[in-house]
Amino acid sequence: MAEEEDEAGFDDDLDDGAGGADGNHGKRKRLFSKELRCMMYGFGDDQNPYTESVDILEDLVIEFVTEMTHKAMSIGRQGRVQVEDIVFLIRKDPRKFARVKDLLTMNEELKRARKAFDEANYGS
Repeated sequence: MAEEEDEAGFDDDLDDGAGGADGNHGKRKRLFSKELRCMMYGFGDDQNPYTESVDILEDLVIEFVTEMTHKAMSIGRQGRVQVEDIVFLIRKDPRKFARVKDLLTMNEELKRARKAFDEANYGS
């Protein structure tokens, strides 16, 4: 019962834009505004999109990340988020699954390239 109340209170905080520790008098610090503006422009929006549009998009992003994190924490090892948990959660969405697989593959290639570069420069 207390868990349900906490979740409902959390959703209310997201809806009204209230932030906790930063003391911005009801305004939550925007974490991704700059990046979202650039992405919106890259996808065809105006170079300076409306602040309200960016704020709505940021709320959606934060809500999605929060939900995925809570779901990932509830499967696999309790209280920990692992890459495998995220892959498991998005396995039925072909576009997201393909993108995550591409990013994971690219990450491994970058790790190997850095290791090879370090070995070549510093010799072992």
